[in-house]
Amino acid sequence: MQTTPVPPLAHRAPSISVTLAAHFERLIATGGLPPGSRLPSERDLAASMSVSRASLREAMAELENKHLIERTPGRGTIVVEASAEELELRGLAADSAEQDDAAELRLVVEPSIAALAAQRATESNLLQLREVLDASTPALKPARSLELDLEFHLLLAHAAGNPLLVTLHGLMSEWTMPVRTHSHSTRAGRTHSVAWHRAIYDAVAAHNPDAARTAMESHLADVRHLIAAETSR
Repeated sequence: MQTTPVPPLAHRAPSISVTLAAHFERLIATGGLPPGSRLPSERDLAASMSVSRASLREAMAELENKHLIERTPGRGTIVVEASAEELELRGLAADSAEQDDAAELRLVVEPSIAALAAQRATESNLLQLREVLDASTPALKPARSLELDLEFHLLLAHAAGNPLLVTLHGLMSEWTMPVRTHSHSTRAGRTHSVAWHRAIYDAVAAHNPDAARTAMESHLADVRHLIAAETSR
């Protein structure tokens, strides 16, 4: 009798250290742990989260390698402050950007971010993106859908591993907010957004930079097409 092939698992359960790293990095990315925050001691943090100190150390090592935290004797663990270059970028006036210019900048930058994320994303980065996708559905209210859209693109920028790109992405989000808000105001816009985010995630998870770049380009082109169709009615 021949054996029956068994399909592979769709997702493997991440290790505790990967889950911890994803949790902390998402908090740092979304402002839950702002720059300069001091984390509790390793002993207290492990106890409060009911995890082993070994798993916590492994997660902290990943965050340190990504330059998200600093661990120094006597000071403990601190969330890294923004660099001078990042502060200079943040100082640009958001209202100085025309919408067309901001959209063009997004078309240049975001596909490159997706390609870099496909090259550099760690398991914890993929877990963060997957959690956002799992919470995203076309049935959400526009405000919540927009919030998750912003978080997905922000976490993708973090996965690219370049803090200046993260800062530039934040500025682009501000400059393109009217377009993003309009895009998520309709069910069609929300449906397309979720579908393209899944395509981008699949390419990043497969570590395929070309596919990630193409999926992001298609996503942004689709947004412009949907908005043009809506405004022409």
